[in-house]
Amino acid sequence: MLYLASQSPRRKQLLEQLGVAFELLHVGVPEVRAAGETPEDYVNRVARAKAMAGLDSIRARDPNALVLGADTEVVLDDRVFGKPRDIEDAMEMLRALSGRTHRVISVVWCVASGRKEASARSISEVRFAILSNREVENYVVTGEPSGKAGAYAIQGRGAAFVEHLSGSYSGVMGLPLFETAQLLRQFGA
Repeated sequence: MLYLASQSPRRKQLLEQLGVAFELLHVGVPEVRAAGETPEDYVNRVARAKAMAGLDSIRARDPNALVLGADTEVVLDDRVFGKPRDIEDAMEMLRALSGRTHRVISVVWCVASGRKEASARSISEVRFAILSNREVENYVVTGEPSGKAGAYAIQGRGAAFVEHLSGSYSGVMGLPLFETAQLLRQFGA
């Protein structure tokens, strides 16, 4: 059985698009970047930790479990923009991204009982238009930035800020479908 170790409704929706049967596992993994850790290493570590926490939580009940864990972060220069803490944090993130190109790093891990594991990575580049203070404020009051890396949803109203995307649209949403499908094939799922 395939399990998705995620609390993200977007990841659930994206995985459903692949047409595979799965169950959700809610895991709590600290998302704190270690000192000196590169953004890529950080996203990779958190995605693997989610998958492993999911496997640990289900292994006794399902010895044939296959668990998918993922993490997606917005990175500008070397700064990782996670989920905003509050409205002010969201506005600060959006102002920093305004008129600039940032990377969106998405890593997916598959782990199975028997310790077989593999990962896939997607890195996309997103260029934001220059945003006025009014645009930022009007967007933030919609509540859409809450719970979104970088304080925007490319699948929602935040799409209006995206001047250019190079890479994976679904990866920017939180689960790169091409890479995930390839990974699942390796496990026969």
